[in-house]
Amino acid sequence: MPQRHAVRCSRGGALPRRALKLRRVRQHRLAAFGLACMTGLLPLAAAPRPAAAAEDASPIATATTATAALAVSEVRPGVFVHFGALEDWAPANHGDVANLAFVVGSRCVAVIDTGGTPALGQALRAAVAHATPLPVCYVINTHAHPDHVLGNTAFRPLPGDGTDAPQFVASARFAPALAARAGAYVNALARDFGVQLAAADLVYPDRVVERSAELDLGGRVLTLRAWPTAHTDNDLTVYDARSGTLFASDLLFVQHMPALDGSLRGWLAATAKLRRMPATLVVPGHGPASGDGHAAMDAQTAYLDALLRAVRSALREGLTLPQAVARIGVPAGQTWLLADRFHKRNVTTAYAELEWEDPVPPAQPATTAAPAATGARP
Repeated sequence: MPQRHAVRCSRGGALPRRALKLRRVRQHRLAAFGLACMTGLLPLAAAPRPAAAAEDASPIATATTATAALAVSEVRPGVFVHFGALEDWAPANHGDVANLAFVVGSRCVAVIDTGGTPALGQALRAAVAHATPLPVCYVINTHAHPDHVLGNTAFRPLPGDGTDAPQFVASARFAPALAARAGAYVNALARDFGVQLAAADLVYPDRVVERSAELDLGGRVLTLRAWPTAHTDNDLTVYDARSGTLFASDLLFVQHMPALDGSLRGWLAATAKLRRMPATLVVPGHGPASGDGHAAMDAQTAYLDALLRAVRSALREGLTLPQAVARIGVPAGQTWLLADRFHKRNVTTAYAELEWEDPVPPAQPATTAAPAATGARP
């Protein structure tokens, strides 16, 4: 029978083409923000919680107080996951919307993401302490979004508590990404959650991953991989070979609509490479874990590929950004939670990226003979 642990939680002149391109991209991103405000993308709303974990997961922590308690499930021996709500990052759910995890070796523990508030980080740290007496030697941040990193402060040792500071690990591009949004994050914490945290208190990595790295927990080695721009420009995955568990983080969304904050083409390319990894269990950044990672990736790829084709078609027709956002809907037959919050934003981000790619010719009808080769790129 699984053990159970109670964890308490409070909660003049022509611009060159490149300069024009950069200016236009900035304009589209500002337009994205405006569209978010106008279409209701920014207000926070709740959606149902996901099925908590893979079929073989066992609950480790349960609610014990009237406020909240962080629950983790041992999805593989020594691999613990907390499954966040499939909701917006909001006070109603205490910012608890991302999947968080920790992996236990024979020497120490690695934590993978820390949650959307300092209180969630404290609850996760308590969950680790209830599961094992071993120290936390690494805190891994998979990317610099607030729901994944604002719990970092809880893992800094307090003066006189007798613990050593863990090493904070992230992509080499994590620090600039967090610095660019630090002010917005702490303002949102204060405004929406009533939590006072200075931008200077945010925790940055003291070890960065350019391409790949290995972390030895004692009898258990985690392989970290930094990715080219995909979901964000600082995505990092973690693979535990001992259990066959891949922590895909936000390179994979399950049930929750994918949220594009990087490159649509890059995300599709990254997903194709993820499929080749020898994982027997995949933990996404949002949604339930799956022993059939390919099926989960298929659903996300279908959405991203349809978005790519629809935006390219809109650009070929000469549609403006507002016209494209108004026309391009969620692909028929696909059902995603939070689509009303993220789909129009995804269209906007994709439009800004694809507007400047080399023209893509329309597909030739099946009955039309192929034209003679002209040397042009297909």
